[in-house]
Amino acid sequence: MTTAENGTGNEFGNGSGNGPGDGSGSESGTREFAGKRALVTGGSRGIGAAVVRRLLDAGAEVLTTARSATATVPDGAAFVAADVRTRAGAEALAATAREMLGGVDILVHNAGGARPHEGALAIPDEEWQDALDLNYLASVRLDALLVPGMRERRSGRIVHVSSAAVLAPVGPFLHYTAAKAALENYSKGLAVELAPFGIRVNAVSPGRTTTPGGETTREQWAEVSARMGGASGPIDAADTTPLGRDGLPEDIADAVLFLLSDRAKWLTASNLIVDGGEFPRG
Repeated sequence: MTTAENGTGNEFGNGSGNGPGDGSGSESGTREFAGKRALVTGGSRGIGAAVVRRLLDAGAEVLTTARSATATVPDGAAFVAADVRTRAGAEALAATAREMLGGVDILVHNAGGARPHEGALAIPDEEWQDALDLNYLASVRLDALLVPGMRERRSGRIVHVSSAAVLAPVGPFLHYTAAKAALENYSKGLAVELAPFGIRVNAVSPGRTTTPGGETTREQWAEVSARMGGASGPIDAADTTPLGRDGLPEDIADAVLFLLSDRAKWLTASNLIVDGGEFPRG
């Protein structure tokens, strides 16, 4: 079984490689997160790394994590290896965050991903469970461990990274989109529960995003599609996305930073879809 903790970088994952763009500086040009302590899961590459860079540029103290250390962890971020798919991994990460940061003001759940199969009924039980553990329960467990501190301080900001693919689920990735759909429902309910404590909870749903991991997933998708009798070649973003290109990790990071910022101080229980118009709304 192959499941990448940091996602696959397109509509079926959260980005496991560094895409184009220099990733330098926040759009606001301010240090609006100075003094804030942030934990970003799946932050060693791709979308997660772009979020880490944006937070660092805006003055935050950042701890990030993935299952193993890589050379692509952004300079200036603290790193700890952790497997957030398990309760034990979540507990260890929460303890490390409290020890290293003294508490968490900002929590970005970016870890996620899955691999395609030849239809929903071909997905084995263990991969359904793995998809739920990584794309849904990892957030639930870590929130349960870290939100009490936010509640005591009556302040906190949480972003769950979902997927625009929830809007148009397909069989080969149904384990992934079903888990992300559960995450979105949970995120909205949690936002309502925590609003009286000054804690805002939102989601971001990326569409197809350019990362090396995304390319790997698109190749896997093409192979599975060909075996199922569909098209086997790559799909051009210009043919599927009204804005005519794939997203960049920085495009998604900018949306995350907006939701974390005071510019979104009256936004909670929202899901910001960042997909260049690719997926249908309604």
